[in-house]
Amino acid sequence: MIDHFGVPATDPAAAAAFYTTVFAPLGMHEAMRFDTPGGPVIGLADASGQPFLWFSPAGAASGSTGPGGWEAHIALQAASRAEVDAVAEAARAAGAEILHQPRDWPEYHPGYYAVFVRDPEGHNAEAVTHGEAPPIPA
Repeated sequence: MIDHFGVPATDPAAAAAFYTTVFAPLGMHEAMRFDTPGGPVIGLADASGQPFLWFSPAGAASGSTGPGGWEAHIALQAASRAEVDAVAEAARAAGAEILHQPRDWPEYHPGYYAVFVRDPEGHNAEAVTHGEAPPIPA
């Protein structure tokens, strides 16, 4: 059920280098990197090629709002776009803050459809599906 998770780091590049070196025997490698004003956001993958471990800049400079000035991120895998939409509805009904409404995120990869919500501890929780094509307009 866990799709991927994000870990705040004081030095994301050093954290990524550690994991890609120490866990290289497991196929761990850098799969994606996004530059941000606070520092790089780096996605690591195993032999599958799918990034699942992300390091991002920790602290106020990253805009994080979680405990201690940092924000954890967890993404749970949904089977369909309808499930992602249902998570958004459940979050609304529970009074949760919707960080990003359900939508396609082509900057990650085609077919990436997700909603991002704030959990009660201030962390970023996501429901995501990866491969279902968008509906064809009527």
